[in-house]
Amino acid sequence: MQIDVQFIKGVGPRRAETLSHLGINNIKDLLYYFPRDYDDRRNIKKIRYIKPGSKVTVKGKVISKKENRVKRGLSILRVTFSDDTDLVNGVWFNQSYLKKQFKKDQWYILSGELNTQSWRFNKKEMNNPVFEEINSGDTIHTGRVVPIYPLTEGINQKRLRQIIYNALKDYADGIPDILPTYIKEKYEFISLADSLNGLHFPDGRKNYVQARKRLAFEELFLFQLLVLKNKKGITERKGINHKTGSRELNEFLQSLPFSLTGSQQKVWKEIREDMEREIPMQRLLQGDVGAGKTVIAALALIETITNGFQGVFMAPTEILAEQHYQKLNNLLQPLGLKTGLVVGGLKPKERKEIEAKIVNGDIKLIIGTHALFQESISYQKIGLMVIDEQHRFGVEQRYRFLNKGENPDLLIMTATPIPRSLALTLYGDLDISVIDKLPPGRKPVVTTWRKEDSRPQIYKFVRKKLDEGRQAYVVCPLIEPSDEIDAVSARKIWEQLSDNFLQGYKIGLLHSQLKPEEKKKVMDEFRQCKIDVLVATTVIEVGVDVVNASVMVIENAERFGLAQLHQLRGRVGRGNYQSYCILIGNPTTDDGIKRLKVMTETNDGFRIAEEDLKIRGPGEFFGTKQHGLPGFKVASIIKDKKLLEKARQEAGQLIDMQNWEKKYNLLQQRINNRDLKL
Repeated sequence: MQIDVQFIKGVGPRRAETLSHLGINNIKDLLYYFPRDYDDRRNIKKIRYIKPGSKVTVKGKVISKKENRVKRGLSILRVTFSDDTDLVNGVWFNQSYLKKQFKKDQWYILSGELNTQSWRFNKKEMNNPVFEEINSGDTIHTGRVVPIYPLTEGINQKRLRQIIYNALKDYADGIPDILPTYIKEKYEFISLADSLNGLHFPDGRKNYVQARKRLAFEELFLFQLLVLKNKKGITERKGINHKTGSRELNEFLQSLPFSLTGSQQKVWKEIREDMEREIPMQRLLQGDVGAGKTVIAALALIETITNGFQGVFMAPTEILAEQHYQKLNNLLQPLGLKTGLVVGGLKPKERKEIEAKIVNGDIKLIIGTHALFQESISYQKIGLMVIDEQHRFGVEQRYRFLNKGENPDLLIMTATPIPRSLALTLYGDLDISVIDKLPPGRKPVVTTWRKEDSRPQIYKFVRKKLDEGRQAYVVCPLIEPSDEIDAVSARKIWEQLSDNFLQGYKIGLLHSQLKPEEKKKVMDEFRQCKIDVLVATTVIEVGVDVVNASVMVIENAERFGLAQLHQLRGRVGRGNYQSYCILIGNPTTDDGIKRLKVMTETNDGFRIAEEDLKIRGPGEFFGTKQHGLPGFKVASIIKDKKLLEKARQEAGQLIDMQNWEKKYNLLQQRINNRDLKL
């Protein structure tokens, strides 16, 4: 339905231009432009009982109207209304044109706040109330639950409300209802037209809930249908049938200085079974910081390499790629398996050499950043791709990366615990495995929250731990001091610690503006214990692993999200030493206080993730706007968990039906007719 918005009653070309600033260009845009809030103006009170300062709705007939020009540039229109119990004045400033709209003895509904000053003169007055003449038609702006919309310059609530009301009346019944009849009957959903009317102009709470539920389900159903269609497309391809139990795999398991936990064994079994099937593996591996995901990835990579394929491991930052390279190279070198590192900072000669070794198959495991899927790199034969911290790449990049091979297996890993509702939305095309137990012997990190005036005592404690032979991180939200943002910078705290609190200790500085070779030098020195304290920004948030570091100080902790704080805390507690995380902050908002309290109460990543999702919403869950998150207009992946499960179940059943493609295409046709994009 591509009717231009200018042809809707009450719009026209000029107002259409204004509506375009709200993203409203056609009838569909208008009908799906939902209220941000509602004002309940149903409770009509007798004028006799209304009190000063209260927000009220009253009904009265016009007794008189009078306009006074108080001074140049100021006119006051005062209209007196009566409901036979008392009088109330409606007062409008510099709105002379309204005088003609009020007819003597005609009844009106008014909504607004009762002026407290006029009460002193025994008058009941409302300044600039919303009003509406009572006639045979519906009231739109008063006497009902009234929608409140996001606005732009050039249009007010009353005008936009009237336009949407007109559009609903003229077009709502003609929009194709795309939900299959059997689903509507199963869940007793009201019709699409009734749902649109109910979300814009609900008769009451029950009507609003029914309307919202139906529209939210539709959004979730369509999204899950698309996700599962993509998954079906992959699972219908012929993948690699890996043979398991190689000599190298057994040697690797025997060489480990520990046994896999029960949780790791379960996850490895799921991955191994996926790799043995001819359908390409599409699996997400979740595990809290320090849960042992890298060992599982190493097992899967050895599996593909010993089957004659190449393994590829992609990390979001050069620091993390470098670390994975060192760790995996140490694990695989004894087995005679060659590894290579591809990052943006490589010199042209080094890059050319490594690219030649990749294409001829000399290098079996390639580790790197997003540089791995540049056009210049060709692979001999990829059997498995491992992507670490996928949320930093985005869904489209994941599929682009997969095109580098011929239906390779895919393993995505994340140390950010993701609530199930978000996982089904963001990674709905993947099977999910969870390592839910930490290796034995790991001590929970002791977390405390201190105000900024406690710095001297905090760094005295840090000195004590350094003297015991440990190392520490200090994380700051900014690199350099800023006049605009009141927060501690890494450079400033580095100077303070060097000159004052930690004078005499070796202190390093790490941030994103350093050149790759400088970052590498600082990290190497920290790993080799040549640096006692590493002052850094969130560049160390993911994956940095220094067993000897047992103290994490986070400056201005209230400026970080919960998921970020949990990731940062995960940089310590990776060895046998008792570790500590000290949050320094003076939060001024309820959310800021709540975040820091949650951090001190639990080390459970999944509980922290749920709280973070509630506080910040899915769009900011990872600290930046997430690539690939659908922009739902009605559904909420926080509130609608049960609805999401039902939508996924129904989408799954439709995709599993015979002739599913025909049904899907029919649905797509209806969607196109409605001008909705999946």
